[in-house]
Amino acid sequence: MSQNPHIIVVDDEAPAREMVGDYLKMHGFSVTLCDGGKSLRAEIGVKLPDLVVLDLNMPEEDGLSIIRDLKAKSNVPVIMLTATASPIDRVVGLELGADDYIAKPCELRELMARIRSVLRRAGPAKPAEAAAEKPAAKEQLVRFGTKWLDLEAQALRDDDGNEHPLTASEFGLLKVFAANPKRVLSRERLLELANARDAEAFDRAVDLRIMRIRRKIEPDPTRPAVIRTIRGGGYLFSPASDRA
Repeated sequence: MSQNPHIIVVDDEAPAREMVGDYLKMHGFSVTLCDGGKSLRAEIGVKLPDLVVLDLNMPEEDGLSIIRDLKAKSNVPVIMLTATASPIDRVVGLELGADDYIAKPCELRELMARIRSVLRRAGPAKPAEAAAEKPAAKEQLVRFGTKWLDLEAQALRDDDGNEHPLTASEFGLLKVFAANPKRVLSRERLLELANARDAEAFDRAVDLRIMRIRRKIEPDPTRPAVIRTIRGGGYLFSPASDRA
């Protein structure tokens, strides 16, 4: 992670975004404030941030459509700020690829903890040129069904080398499976190993994330063979050699 991670705070309410922005600056982050989707896109067009803190409830354009648009074009981590009365929005946001959420009005210290946790899971951003110059060693590539997981580049690729979008939390789970083949992992153990225990959102969203991962790697997502569900136990990664 860079010394001063760049965070974009998106909220249509000036007092709220300024309060969050001031707090983050006070703790050494580089911060840009945006009042909605339009200004966020303008900023991202110039340079991708390390993380986006996004209010879901905005009049001009709702946060869910912003997440959908953002995740279609990049893997930038997103933490949603949500009104406590919108559990459906939280679940939809997580399924669209958001990395965590916190209820508004938010406790700033908790927001800080979640930001640091998501940035740790996201890991350092690697320039494309550096990745191209240094091919990943063979042991850094793990076969997951129809794709290869490149542990060094934190990327998921098909046999033709095309990269498929992977959120920081999805990479975290795949990395755990890669390190624990043929072992049944409970949801709690998965969260512990993926360093996500401080984010309660993940406890409820593990199954959603596994479902999203399966859509990307399983030859037939309706009959998972790569990451199998073990009734009453959790999940098990079955490598190709083992399935053969």
